[in-house]
Order: sequence, then structure tokens, then C-alpha cells
Amino acid sequence: MTDLDGRTAQAWGGTNPDGVHLNVVLARRGSPTAAAMTGAFASPTAGFTPILVCAGEDQPSYRTIHPPTIMLNKTESPTEALVNLVSGACQVGIAQGVLDSVADGVLAGDQETLVFAAVWLNPEATSGDAVRAAAREAMRKGVREAAQGHDFTAELVAGRDRVTHPFYAP
Repeated sequence: MTDLDGRTAQAWGGTNPDGVHLNVVLARRGSPTAAAMTGAFASPTAGFTPILVCAGEDQPSYRTIHPPTIMLNKTESPTEALVNLVSGACQVGIAQGVLDSVADGVLAGDQETLVFAAVWLNPEATSGDAVRAAAREAMRKGVREAAQGHDFTAELVAGRDRVTHPFYAP
């Protein structure tokens, strides 16, 4: 596996309102990138509490996902229901996406690799199953792009004068 430290990507999974957008950062233990991730993990603020992604049917049976994955909400959740979707469905989907990446051979399931996922979930999301599936899809795609790169740079450069974004209308 190539050196993954500091590799980044973004990915979208699902459809609105239950779609998930992720920013993904990969790091190697002991690197400045890993130190920054650990610093973010150790510095929660109101509405932005980092979560060490784990899975289990109840709290006593939680198991840390390997590679260790830190999840952080990109925006403060306005309702308890959204907090629960992020902490529950998004966390499970991210765990599944990371484990898919290990099964695919893209990541090693070890303690040497760290994964950071910044999550955006539409405040109108309601379906836990759809959110979980969207987070899984986005995580798998984001990890793959971060680890292996992409081949659409030439397309983006050629169309740079027509770049658009849903949060900007010229």
C-alpha cells in the first residue's frame, strides 16, 4: 500500500434529503496529519463532538473500527433527531464503508492508519436506513479516492470556467 498520509477526498452518497456528504482525510500514526486528527478529537465544542467510530449491539459490546476512524459533524445538528441520525446511522454507515475499504484492500485494518470523516447530513433527513446506506456509499467512495486518486483532473481543468456548485448561483 502506498503512503496515505495527508491524502484527502470528498464523496456523496444517497439522495436528498437522506444523502450524506463526507470529507475524508487519511493519516499514518505518528505523522503531523495524525497529530492534527488527534487534536481535533481531543477538542470537542458544543455541537461538534468528535466520535471514535465503533460498532456493537449495545454500549458494553462496542468495538473500535480498524483502522481507527474519527467522525465529526460539519454543521451543528438543529434537532435531537438529527443528532441521533448522525451519531447512529451515519456512524454505522461510516463504519461499514471503512470496513468495505479494508475488505477491498484499499486500507489496512490496523492501528497504523487513521481515517477522519467530516459529515454533512441534510437537516431534513428522516430515514435512518437511507442515511446509513448513504454514509456507507460515501465513505467507501471517499476512502477509495483519497487512497488511489482520481482521473478527472483534466476534465475539471478543461471546464474550469463552467465550474458550478449547488450553494452558488452566478
